[in-house]
Amino acid sequence: MKPKINKYDIEFLIDYLKTGKEIPEVYKYALFPTKQKEYELVYAGKMRKEDVLADTEEAKPVPLQIEKIFNGKKYPLYSKEWHNLLVFGDNLQILKTFNENKNSLYNGELSKIKDKIKGEVKLIYIDPPFATKDEFQNREGAKAYNDKKKGAEFVEFLRRRLIVAKELLASDGYICCHLDQKMNHYIKMVMDEVFGKNHFANEIVWRYFMGGKSKNFFSKKHDTIYIYSQNEKAEMKISNRERILTYKPNLIDENSTIKKYEAVCKETSEKRDFYTSEVKEDDVWEISGVFNMGNEYQNYPTQKPEELLQKLILAMTNKGDLVLDFFCGSGTTLAVAEKLGRRWIGCDIGKLAIYTTQKRLLEIDKSKNLENPKKKYGKPAKSFAVVTSGLYDLGKIFALKKDEYIRFVKDLFEIEEAKRDKIGGVEIDGTKRGFLVKIFPYWELKNISVDEKYLRELHKSIGKKIDSRFYIIAPANNVDFISDYHQIDNVCYYFLKVPYQIIKELHKVQFKKFCQPQSKRNINDLDEAVGFHFIRQPEVKSEIKKLKDKIVLKIKKFESAYLQDETGEKLKNFESLAMILLDKNYKGDEFMMDDYYFAEDIADNKYKLEFLEKDCGKQIMAIYIDIYGNEFREIFKIKI
Repeated sequence: MKPKINKYDIEFLIDYLKTGKEIPEVYKYALFPTKQKEYELVYAGKMRKEDVLADTEEAKPVPLQIEKIFNGKKYPLYSKEWHNLLVFGDNLQILKTFNENKNSLYNGELSKIKDKIKGEVKLIYIDPPFATKDEFQNREGAKAYNDKKKGAEFVEFLRRRLIVAKELLASDGYICCHLDQKMNHYIKMVMDEVFGKNHFANEIVWRYFMGGKSKNFFSKKHDTIYIYSQNEKAEMKISNRERILTYKPNLIDENSTIKKYEAVCKETSEKRDFYTSEVKEDDVWEISGVFNMGNEYQNYPTQKPEELLQKLILAMTNKGDLVLDFFCGSGTTLAVAEKLGRRWIGCDIGKLAIYTTQKRLLEIDKSKNLENPKKKYGKPAKSFAVVTSGLYDLGKIFALKKDEYIRFVKDLFEIEEAKRDKIGGVEIDGTKRGFLVKIFPYWELKNISVDEKYLRELHKSIGKKIDSRFYIIAPANNVDFISDYHQIDNVCYYFLKVPYQIIKELHKVQFKKFCQPQSKRNINDLDEAVGFHFIRQPEVKSEIKKLKDKIVLKIKKFESAYLQDETGEKLKNFESLAMILLDKNYKGDEFMMDDYYFAEDIADNKYKLEFLEKDCGKQIMAIYIDIYGNEFREIFKIKI
């Protein structure tokens, strides 16, 4: 029930407004009610839709930085206007960046994403961790994951993302939300609220043949996928209208339309009979899960089968359409979209997910053909970019051209346009919260710093013509002040440093870094990041030895550049290690992860890794990842 305002509440709110404090969320619905058509789910911490879209919460749009582009002869362009995107970062911030609809991807032509994503996504598929607080078991008995969000917190976590995601859908687009029985009834109500209950298109029951047996209850053998359409009158392709070649039409039922035709086999040049079919589907799909011996297995918990995504993508998109998965995990959605000729964007906050998906795409030619699983796909992936959001490489920022650097830091610090270009002869670059901002031109003033002398000269020109606060954006090395601001007369000059030093005064909450899992059971923990950070390499000391038929990698030291955790406690040796990724046959170009080790696993073996020499090439690359997503890379040469 929504709160009512009494006289004590009024006094409380007046005090909050006078002191400039943020109004508690519970009062916003009472002060600014949002009328619902029929019903809604009410729970603690629920934010108004208007506030989510207005970016009044801590999660805000942030620029995107290109980490690597896979293109050229090996990975041909999809088109001159489009590159597929694999984005590392918090998906709420990424969605808000896309919804902002600016050219906020920094690297030449790839920066032009304006009007290419917002309102253009034909299908969104998401498979969020189910927030059950139960520990799932994989086939080996190891715990697959243990979500740390539950109840109202999970519902709101997902709802905010759905609100922004809706803004990205095309007018004839669809969204598919994959859930299990523990949370699907709550999320169904949320999706009714966000998309409208008349936009509910289908409930798909995916019945699989894996999972254990229950002694006391009926065994769990299905998941649910809710499908909503942006357009209330939209229609799906409920029969498969894209040709699928089959040698035997033995799985075609009486509702099928079967056509026989003759074709020449490329391998043998002989004539064979093939069949096309249009299968009328119902809403219960019996599809086997992904087993560790299968040809699409990625060694990633909760991986979904390609056949499931194939049916969804074929039903709701055409070739060339854009598909988005912002919980991309092992990359099934992206791999299937690639094989079906769709454009795609994938996002994940987990480094393991990004590297798993990257390898899957780079080796997609070796994976199975969707039309004939006995054959390989045989084609390279179209060009795609690996992108970071909220965790930036400082060197790449300063390598940007002047105009791109200015645009990047404006996006980074949420700088708005100013009404005046100059004040007292000083160029003004924008405003922040109503106060003027200047971007320090370090590329011109190479021997000058933001010091007492610089500020005094600046103050002479503008001090009497501005308000009590003035912001200066500058590289940290160019700022000679330790504090976050310096006062001259009645003006406080605030420094927004690159890399950014956290200024609590500017934000409702302290920035939260990415948190990478340290064990397999936490691989799909729901996590959020607030704001942005800059890459700071951890310090690693290691050695590698060859012992008979084995290679032994011993890690002696691992310390994060962030010496304290989020609570302020000092981190000990190895305490900040999340995982180690290996390419045991590194060939000097792309990193192809073929194994990974979580900190929890290698701690039991005193941080020593052993693997067979026959599984290794001449070089091994190791990527050490700390709990904040920072990386240290090391290449070992193996003497044969």
